[in-house]
Amino acid sequence: MPSPAAALLQPDRVAESRRNRRVIRLLLAATFVVILNETIMSVALSELMADLGITARAAQWLSTAFMLTMAVVIPVTGFLLQRFNTRPAYTAAMALFSAGTLLAALAPGFEVLLLARIVQACGTAIMMPLLMTTLMTLVPPGERGKTMGNVSIVISVAPAIGPTISGIILNTLSWRWMFWLVLPIAAAMLLIGSRRVDNVTEPRPVPLDVPSVLLSAAGFGGLIYGLSTVGGGAGHDGGPAVPVWAAFGVGAAALAVFVVRQLRLQRHDRALLDLRTFRACTFSIAVGLMTVSMAALFGTIILLPIYLQQALGLEPVQIGLMLLPGGLLMGLLAPAVGRLYDRFGPTVLLVPGTAVVSAVLWFLSTVHEDTPPLLVLAAHLVLSLGLALLFTPLFTAGLGAVRPELYSHGSAIVGTVQQVAGAAGTALFVTVMSAQSAALAAAGQAGTAAVAGGVRAAFLTGAVLSLLAIVGAFFVRKPEEQAAGTGRH
Repeated sequence: MPSPAAALLQPDRVAESRRNRRVIRLLLAATFVVILNETIMSVALSELMADLGITARAAQWLSTAFMLTMAVVIPVTGFLLQRFNTRPAYTAAMALFSAGTLLAALAPGFEVLLLARIVQACGTAIMMPLLMTTLMTLVPPGERGKTMGNVSIVISVAPAIGPTISGIILNTLSWRWMFWLVLPIAAAMLLIGSRRVDNVTEPRPVPLDVPSVLLSAAGFGGLIYGLSTVGGGAGHDGGPAVPVWAAFGVGAAALAVFVVRQLRLQRHDRALLDLRTFRACTFSIAVGLMTVSMAALFGTIILLPIYLQQALGLEPVQIGLMLLPGGLLMGLLAPAVGRLYDRFGPTVLLVPGTAVVSAVLWFLSTVHEDTPPLLVLAAHLVLSLGLALLFTPLFTAGLGAVRPELYSHGSAIVGTVQQVAGAAGTALFVTVMSAQSAALAAAGQAGTAAVAGGVRAAFLTGAVLSLLAIVGAFFVRKPEEQAAGTGRH
């Protein structure tokens, strides 16, 4: 029988548990809304070109600038989430995103729309690490898999269904409605969250190292810009604004100096991005597997619509609807995958997940201009199944292996890896496809056959890289504190 003191404490614990669940639910909903915008522009480029009178390269900047801003801001969130409490961080993120969405809907021309996307990205960059850090702080180790399954819905489903939603909207409405329809949802999340998101973390006065911020911006920004340019996603008329070699050179040099500076500053707990997180072997391996998984996801998201439209002749709305079931499947499976992680650990999920992803990529390396669309749909569904088995174990085991005082830095690193891997996957797949398609066209093959040949080469490259993920899957271990809680819930 509980003691009188324990009985008095019980209502407080129940109230605290309810508060924690409410905060996480609000953060999940807000994060889904903001991440959705990362890929919502992908099928709107043709309409934007016609409406705003811009070139394809200029239009692609609306996605490239979003990724660039995310890559620059996310590393700074490690500092922001230590320095500021939960509610002001949430309010700032949603206010920036809502303001950017309103500005995009009202934009009179390309320049204002580009600025609006940058403002949106600033809010998005804060929200994702805020969600991850708050979850790791509030959720007991033995229950993190189940809760992280909901995070996987946000991370995997939102980017996957972005093109579907925009395709449906553009079938009947103008591109501005992509923002007008999101705006009231974002504004509602801002108003509700500013009142209902409680302060659940303990801020502390940490210094901001300005040189590290500048080095981070130059390093990650240069890398993302270079990858986007290689993938055909940056620059204006005639070619990229900055040569590819210059972007990679500046990015690599700045990152090298950035790493050296962080290693020195972290001795005194003053690093902008504390790299001691990588001392946890599980975190390092998980980050590597995340890189491969996110590259496969974003590469497939960009490549399949090209193949379906240019090789199989499908309409944008048909393509969007074909990609929707895969995104929904990932969302439906994520909570169950989280519960399986809590009970059995990561290996039983990661090994079959990486094998399935690899098998689908190998299959897609055999498609041609006569492949039935339903077969492509089936392959995308199976790929979504494999990816669903990966994200929850990787996030939960990876961040769970980090010391609690480094959660904000671990979350920032994971968010940065997502952006770099997404850009790298897009660049790799599109570059290989373009080069092979051009070679086949020069050899006299028809347009659709040349495109299909390029797609085969791109997926073959991804399939070879996926073999590394299968090997790494055997080495991800459940952190000891999570393993201690296995089987209790």
